[in-house]
Amino acid sequence: MNIFESAEDYLERILMLSEKKQFIRAIDIANDMNFSKASVSIALKKLRDKQYVIVDDEHGSIHLTEEGKKIALKVYNRHKTLTKFLMYIGVSEDGAKEDACKIEHDLSDETMEKIEEFIKRIK
Repeated sequence: MNIFESAEDYLERILMLSEKKQFIRAIDIANDMNFSKASVSIALKKLRDKQYVIVDDEHGSIHLTEEGKKIALKVYNRHKTLTKFLMYIGVSEDGAKEDACKIEHDLSDETMEKIEEFIKRIK
């Protein structure tokens, strides 16, 4: 899967917003990520071209495709796992969430598996 970090962030954010709202529009993403609507529109066009999202032209609602959801879930699960791990080693919740965002894209699958195994062992 060859995808840019920013695209992963958008897909993850769309997934997170979909847990709170039934319909997601570009303005919702812009507000949530503190980006301009123009930046979000450009990103959504790229995600649409890659077939990671579908945008309902009539209502402007945004939905993840199966492939987009697969990527979003992977990134979101990494984020949650890394946040837990960092909190286990003493990082504050806010710090853990912020740092998890920074490293969730760069860790190898092997390292993530070892972190998940570690968390399971200490529970």
